Amino acid sequence: MKARIKVTLKNGVLDPQGKAIEGALGSLGFSGVESVRQGKYIEVELAETDRKKAEAAIDEMCKKLLANTVIENYAIELDEK
Repeated sequence: MKARIKVTLKNGVLDPQGKAIEGALGSLGFSGVESVRQGKYIEVELAETDRKKAEAAIDEMCKKLLANTVIENYAIELDEK
């Protein structure tokens, strides 16, 4: 089973990297960019075939390592291989 995890900063959390990207886009001539927020994308291949067990395992991985739940949100998408 393949898990796709999208981690983003919670609303209200400052995003200096997003601001840097926003500034760089303006410097490169991309006008009209009002705001940029950056995040991360993670793929995990699991041997688990039970969807509920896989989802529980990925959720635990996110809580313990993949996301800082104080300042980040995460969304999980599971696909059969």
